[in-house]
Amino acid sequence: MFFIPQVELVPEKPKRSALNQLTRLLLRKYNYGVRPVQNWTKPTTVYIDLIIQSVLDVDGQTQKVTTSIWYRQIWNDEFLVWDPEEFDGITEISLSSDAIWVPDVIISEFVDVGKSPVIPYVYVNCSGTVKNYKPIQVVSACHLEIYAFPFDKQNCTLTFRSWLHSVNEVDLALWRPAEEIANDTKDFMNDGEWELLSVPSHYCTLEQEDRDYAQIQFNVLIRRRPLLYVVSLLIPSIFFMVVDVTSFYLPPNSGTRITFKTSILLGFTVIRVNLMDEIPATAIKTPLIGVFFAVCMALLVLSLAMSIFVVKLLHYSEKEVKEMSMSACLLDKYGSMDQSFIESPDLFSLTEVSNSDSPLEKILQEVVSLRLYLQEEDNEGSSQSYWVELCLKVDKLLFCVYLLIMLIYVMTLLLLWGVWSSA
Repeated sequence: MFFIPQVELVPEKPKRSALNQLTRLLLRKYNYGVRPVQNWTKPTTVYIDLIIQSVLDVDGQTQKVTTSIWYRQIWNDEFLVWDPEEFDGITEISLSSDAIWVPDVIISEFVDVGKSPVIPYVYVNCSGTVKNYKPIQVVSACHLEIYAFPFDKQNCTLTFRSWLHSVNEVDLALWRPAEEIANDTKDFMNDGEWELLSVPSHYCTLEQEDRDYAQIQFNVLIRRRPLLYVVSLLIPSIFFMVVDVTSFYLPPNSGTRITFKTSILLGFTVIRVNLMDEIPATAIKTPLIGVFFAVCMALLVLSLAMSIFVVKLLHYSEKEVKEMSMSACLLDKYGSMDQSFIESPDLFSLTEVSNSDSPLEKILQEVVSLRLYLQEEDNEGSSQSYWVELCLKVDKLLFCVYLLIMLIYVMTLLLLWGVWSSA
């Protein structure tokens, strides 16, 4: 009986895929610390493209702008070239960005690390063209002009340049024409507070320490949508000022004008405090709308002070009249009447018998004195009416002065706005 020995079958090692072989071939002797050119005198041209996606934040106090951009870098790597026919027709592969040379292009205005997603790969085609596409959240410094808030326009620059390499080593260029980049706003999220106007760009060189550095500057021109601020800030303030002007038609002696004006001032103060966070803060220049609110507050206080002055005049006159008691008035009137009664020729007969004790004569004397007293009261009533009329004229004069001040204020605002618009 024969025994057939069992032979163990060794599984055949799988062949490496063409993609794996190509990757190993390209990176076997690759040095990512060396600029990828055969001739070291030849500069590496890095093409840059930029698409603005959204404006996330504009901080007027710290002069910072946060934008979300789609950034593209394209350059040629002479060490990453292969024949597609030798690798199953592969014409493009993805490689780790940490395994190959990547240009040290930075944004000069960069001030803070944004929440940008990490993209660890780049695309490389068979001719050596490397494409590095990635979204970036850029927190950059920007000189913000908020003088015309909320009708302001901002011009924020994003300057791309190589940090170490001069223009003889790394040169920069635009991947698309400048006109196309400037008018490309279709990918911008246009439903926020800011509206993208255009993104003009230009190439220039910067000279530092006897070396020239290539840089490309993108000017991000944005405009604020003012509707929210007009509805929540300007229109209520204008309504308060119009109501304050019309309150001058309330009679000053009714006692309601001061209460009404105080309520207007209090309401304006409450709205102003609640909307403090809506106005951007800056230590460089006060926004024109801040001056508008301050002057409106001053005008409301001035209007209240004018009304208090007029009411004080009216009440001062009444107080002086009321200080005289009825008995003092009668005594004063009787003394003057007795003297005029003695000196009057028509009452000579009464004077002759003024020392008599006749009751009829005393009654007649009292009637004449009462008649003269009533005439004096009528004269006082007419003088009081004259005083009220005089106070009303003073009130009208102060109202005209108030309108004149407000007119000058409005003209000044329009003049400042015109100067800013033409600048």
